[in-house]
Amino acid sequence: MNDAMNRPVTEVAGVGEETAKQLQGLRIYTVGDLLEHFPFRYEDYKLKDLHEVKHEERVTVNGAVQSEPTVRYFGKKKNRLSFRFLVNQILITVTFFNRAFLKSQISVGSELTITGKWDQHRMTITGSELHKGREEKEQTISPIYSVSGKLTTKGIHKFIYQAMNQYGSEIDDILPSEILHMYKLPSKKEALSRLHFPPNAESMKHARRRMVYEEFLLFQLKMQAFRKANRDHTNGRALQVPDYEISVFIDNLPFPLTGAQRRVVHEIITDIQSSYRMNRLLQGDVGSGKTVVAAICMYAVIRAGYQAALMVPTEILAEQHVQSLKGILEPYGIPVELLSGSVKGKKRAERLALLENGDLPLVVGTHALIQDDVKFHKLGLVVTDEQHRFGVEQRRVLRDKGENPDVLFMTATPIPRTLAISVFGDMDVSIIDEMPAGRKKIETYWAKPDMLERVLEFIEKELRAGRQAYVICPLIEESEKLDVQNAIDVHMILEQHYKGKWKVGLMHGRLHASEKEAVMESFSVNETQILVSTTVVEVGVNVPNATIMVIYDAERFGLAQLHQLRGRVGRGEAQSYCVLLADPKSEVGKERMKIMTETNDGFVLSERDLELRGPGDFFGAKQSGLPDFKVADVVHDYRALEVARQDAVKLVESAEFWTEKRYEGLRRYIEEKGVLNGQKID
Repeated sequence: MNDAMNRPVTEVAGVGEETAKQLQGLRIYTVGDLLEHFPFRYEDYKLKDLHEVKHEERVTVNGAVQSEPTVRYFGKKKNRLSFRFLVNQILITVTFFNRAFLKSQISVGSELTITGKWDQHRMTITGSELHKGREEKEQTISPIYSVSGKLTTKGIHKFIYQAMNQYGSEIDDILPSEILHMYKLPSKKEALSRLHFPPNAESMKHARRRMVYEEFLLFQLKMQAFRKANRDHTNGRALQVPDYEISVFIDNLPFPLTGAQRRVVHEIITDIQSSYRMNRLLQGDVGSGKTVVAAICMYAVIRAGYQAALMVPTEILAEQHVQSLKGILEPYGIPVELLSGSVKGKKRAERLALLENGDLPLVVGTHALIQDDVKFHKLGLVVTDEQHRFGVEQRRVLRDKGENPDVLFMTATPIPRTLAISVFGDMDVSIIDEMPAGRKKIETYWAKPDMLERVLEFIEKELRAGRQAYVICPLIEESEKLDVQNAIDVHMILEQHYKGKWKVGLMHGRLHASEKEAVMESFSVNETQILVSTTVVEVGVNVPNATIMVIYDAERFGLAQLHQLRGRVGRGEAQSYCVLLADPKSEVGKERMKIMTETNDGFVLSERDLELRGPGDFFGAKQSGLPDFKVADVVHDYRALEVARQDAVKLVESAEFWTEKRYEGLRRYIEEKGVLNGQKID
């Protein structure tokens, strides 16, 4: 924005020092911040026919009072005012909460205009505004703003009106005219005016479309410029990877690769052989075979004379990877070692020395890998599994332990394309969208808690057939003690129920590493038939003989986590089952259970999870890097996001973008963000 937009908000007439402090609570410091403090919704005061209004939609209607208003008092200072109201021959009830003073304004036969939320099932409007007579506002769409302290929507609207009067003529357009013309978008000044003072709904939507595109384009330009800067200024190593050796290695695997696995191996190996440093995300559903893809790529890097490191979020997963990688790589003379919190003393010192002198080509570890005393001789490839569980800084520290090593991020949480191109727009993305042959669909059932006896009988039936079972208790983040106690209680109940028949194990996060290892070993060899656990088994645990999973209080989990848990079964040849024990009270909770029983496709589930939870909650962790847009919504505006990304790629790769005056505003924006120097995107 220009200098006028960077002026302090106190230069807007009517905004004093005290008001400015209040505005700071809304992150409004400048004139530009004020003008871009957009309404989060709009009230539509246009009179409507109730036949055309959807359930729970806000509506304004005109009609006549049909009954004396009654007021009922409950609790401390709470009341409910109700009366019957006739709107175009439809008799409804109008209710106002804690507005008993309105009673004096309402009499039988009087004409009123009422605004409120329409309940189609109860034929009720819960009122928010009441006016005597027929009132149809000149501006029927009114913006509603986020407020704090003593600020009101009306007050903020007045300040914005004043700012537009003072500085509206100085609003520059950052988008070049060719883009405005191509997409038929209004100017920046016109868009701001229509969003804050919409003459009608169509005009407001058109203005919003302009601002959504601008936000997405600016963000994607940052992403693509950051990517270009890294590629142009960071020399990768064009590793000399012998194709013949890789082919032999793949042919000698105990199972054939799927077409999708072969495709992504080719994409990754091509990156490794290029002079650019690889920065790639590998997505694949639970059980799709990401680990073997990573093993092939690590083998290739090691054969080229470099080291590889695999960082994972939990010790259990690290140990699981060590065992599986040893089976694949040690026959080729490639040692694999673990580096985690449980590796201490002399053993740790020996492994650190081997890493530093280059005699240990592959290490698997947890956060322990990013400690200062971990040094590599020649690190060529960094693989991070379940990458969204690590912060940006943690991932960077491991990467910096080598000289521009190639980087591969892996996730078994299928990320909807809309989020993938938002959060990971600076990465290349490979997707394993095909499951290995012979994998059977896991049959999933939703059972209410009062059906527990039948569920326990079902478990016993599987155990009698020689199978094993997981029983998962919910993770309650606020109270680890309560979480563990929950698992202990369930463990005791099941031990009592199956006493003398089956052995029941217990796993939770507060066990020491050696205890966890012993519990898992017992379950792996079928000495323990039932494993009661918290969500520590969510990723990495592989027991092909386990065919049934029961998840207590399943409504506490998101779809992505339920899908991850379910993926612990169905890893062998036998038919597997997942039982969701849940009694959700909310419609979202019920919908979640229903979706889980309908599909095993993680990408379908991720899209539905995004719709139900919204983008802010999808990853859970705030460190995920999800951008904070003022107007745009990555779920509902995904088409604009796709277009903006394509446009950003074309612009950044074109010579004209970096030289011609018409792109000066866009260039200045990404220069201010520091991305051209390879700095971290904010």
